Amino acid sequence: MDYICVTALDELKEYLKGASIVAFDFETSPNDEYRNEEKSALDPHKAHIAGMSFSVSEGSAIYVPIAHKTGKNIEKPHELMNYLKHALFENPNVVKVAHNLAFEAMFLYAKGIIVREPCYDTIAAAQLTLKSKWEFRSLADSGLKLLATSLFGANMHDFQTVTGGRYFDELDPQDFETIRYACADSDYTLRLYYRFNGWFDRFLPKHRYIAEKVEAPTAVYCGIMKYNGIPVDRDVMLKKQAEAEEKIISLKAEIDEITGGVNIGANASTSAFKQYLYKHLELPVLKTTEKYQEAADDQALIMLRDWCQKNKPELVRLFDLVQEYRKWGKLKSTYIDGYLEHIDNTTGRIHPDLMPLGTETGRFAARNPNLQNCPRKDNDPIGVRNFIVAPDGKAILSLDFSQIELRVGAFYCRDEKMLQTYHSGGDIHAQTTSVIYKVPFKEAADKNHPHYKERRTIAKNCNFGVFYGLFANGLQRTLRFKAGLKTTKEDCETIIKNLKDGYPGLAKWQKETVKTAANTCFTETWLGRRRYLIGMLSEDWGKRSFAERCALNTPIQGTAADILKLACGRLVAGLPERPWLKPLLQIHDELVFEVPEDKVNDAVRFIKECMEAKPFPEFDVPIVAEAAGGASFGDLKELEV
Repeated sequence: MDYICVTALDELKEYLKGASIVAFDFETSPNDEYRNEEKSALDPHKAHIAGMSFSVSEGSAIYVPIAHKTGKNIEKPHELMNYLKHALFENPNVVKVAHNLAFEAMFLYAKGIIVREPCYDTIAAAQLTLKSKWEFRSLADSGLKLLATSLFGANMHDFQTVTGGRYFDELDPQDFETIRYACADSDYTLRLYYRFNGWFDRFLPKHRYIAEKVEAPTAVYCGIMKYNGIPVDRDVMLKKQAEAEEKIISLKAEIDEITGGVNIGANASTSAFKQYLYKHLELPVLKTTEKYQEAADDQALIMLRDWCQKNKPELVRLFDLVQEYRKWGKLKSTYIDGYLEHIDNTTGRIHPDLMPLGTETGRFAARNPNLQNCPRKDNDPIGVRNFIVAPDGKAILSLDFSQIELRVGAFYCRDEKMLQTYHSGGDIHAQTTSVIYKVPFKEAADKNHPHYKERRTIAKNCNFGVFYGLFANGLQRTLRFKAGLKTTKEDCETIIKNLKDGYPGLAKWQKETVKTAANTCFTETWLGRRRYLIGMLSEDWGKRSFAERCALNTPIQGTAADILKLACGRLVAGLPERPWLKPLLQIHDELVFEVPEDKVNDAVRFIKECMEAKPFPEFDVPIVAEAAGGASFGDLKELEV
């Protein structure tokens, strides 16, 4: 291996001279005041770049020490960063390659540098390649050292072995082991770039486009979001924590009065509580678990409540209390305790991990904490979104795709009535109400009609469910347990039939899509993001049915995810000219920002331009991004710009 340490800027320039593809990697270490804090080396608010490695050809790499406490560092590190900013990181003529690009992008953003396309994230590329005939690599399968060993037979030393428990800036940068460790990261990242692109070109060319044009810019965007973090009001959270505790204690006391103090646990799902329901009270078992045990989940309790309403009305109060107890317990543990736990002691913000390939459809996932499940105002008695508060002089800005999955669905199925509705700016839920109940559109859209609310609720659930192959039983359960509406199976069958009759393009597309997936055992988004469905071959109806639903939802959900990610790429490209625009968070089809109050209109115009742009030439359904802003995330007002 041709690995060397360079401490002169001219040496670095010479190495990078003429390179069109550069792999890079950072070694980071905590600032002195955070050296006893776990994982502080990974936080740019608490850590610094100790050194950088670069590779322009396989088997070759250089290490540039910047802030080691021993040995020789590069002279004039500020000149180094200025050179790299213009010659590499923001250079549109050089492909920037990193393994976990979000991490490097985050540390660069802290220095006022935004990685510009073309760029490439080998950890994303890994997850877009197969590890077996039917299975793509997961995030856990995509570690650099794991890939280097499995694909190249490399024996890369782990961090602990090289450092011996020290931080990287405590190592001598001129020591061979230090150089080898740092350089190998860039070298093998570059090798992965060529290996994966070769694989893409041979087996899945469209995945190369996704890796380069969709996932890589999105990785940069994720790094920026993580750095910025979510501004929260800790005092408000502590106040709500105390209120929730009081509410839970009060509910528990009422439940104890009825049950005689049976141990129900934090979630009312203990074996003692089940025994109380099914043995002591002798209630019927209306639902079982996968292991055929008595169930006590939300659905089971709702079903028991309905049964008691007719047979033992004196017990209805118990089930109401238990449901309320569960709701408050989840709100407190997940959204108050969980959020408080993740407030950064330096920034006072929450910096969640966002994983752009966290699902098989290509949608984001989040952890530490999971802000993807942040409840909406209409299902949140605590006011979780009010925890997110803009600093003085700033505003929270949200732009949310309006019905993006339905628009994508209309694009796919080519139903004339759906397309006409969107092209005319009409109300798709009113249109679906008209179709389901065979009433004039004017009646379906009349808010004063006595059945307006119920019909619209059913229409909404149909729009968001039947597209994905929802059966009558599933629709009935959804309406009962999520919308609180009691409908018969026969009613649901009629609703689905009327829907498919009224939207003939939908039924035709569903049939053709399932048939194609049955022949190929995979489904794809419009851009070619593939998902294998071996369940299509199963003789088990349940497994095959699940695979068929995946065949329908993946093109729609996955294409919607791709549209959002393409928008993220456009946003990244425009951020250098808008340093005041701070991306904070992604929740499903919603992007959240922090902006100065006097820049709200400018921000809305720019973000809408990025989100509403045609994602690919064939897409002919208008895309609408709705803007809202305010002092807190829970008090946003619709904005028209």
